[in-house]
Amino acid sequence: MGRQSISEKQFWLQRLSKTSLRAIHILGITGAGGGILLGVAKADWSLYWILAMGSGSLLMLWEIMRDWRWLIQLKGVLTIVKLGLLSLFIPLANYKPELLIVIVLLSVVVSHGPAGLRHYSIIHRRRIDGKKEIKG
Repeated sequence: MGRQSISEKQFWLQRLSKTSLRAIHILGITGAGGGILLGVAKADWSLYWILAMGSGSLLMLWEIMRDWRWLIQLKGVLTIVKLGLLSLFIPLANYKPELLIVIVLLSVVVSHGPAGLRHYSIIHRRRIDGKKEIKG
C-alpha cells in the first residue's frame, strides 16, 4: 500500500486545522473540568462542555477517517474507554470529579505515551503502525 503524497500547502492546512481543533478541545476540557472540579454551577461552564464534546467528536472522526485501525490501537480504544467514563457522569453524578481525573490521566497516556503503547493493537497483540499521520 503506497503512501499518499500531499502538497506542502495541504500538509500545512491539515496540520493547522488539527492543531486548532486540538486547542479548542483543550480549552473546552479546561473550562468544563475546572467547573466540575470546583463545583461551579453547570450554567457557568456548559459552553466549555459543548466545545469539548464537539471538538473531541471531530478529532475522533478525523482519526477514524484517516485510518480505521485507530479503533483497534490502544490510543483509539482508550479514547472509547474515556467516552464510557464520560457516560457515567449521569448515573454516578456524585463522582464526576473522580471520573474526570481518571479521564484526564488516560488522556495523558494516549497523547504522550510511547508509540509502542499508543499503537499497540488489541486485536493483533502487537504494535501496528497505521498511515502516516499529520500531527497537531
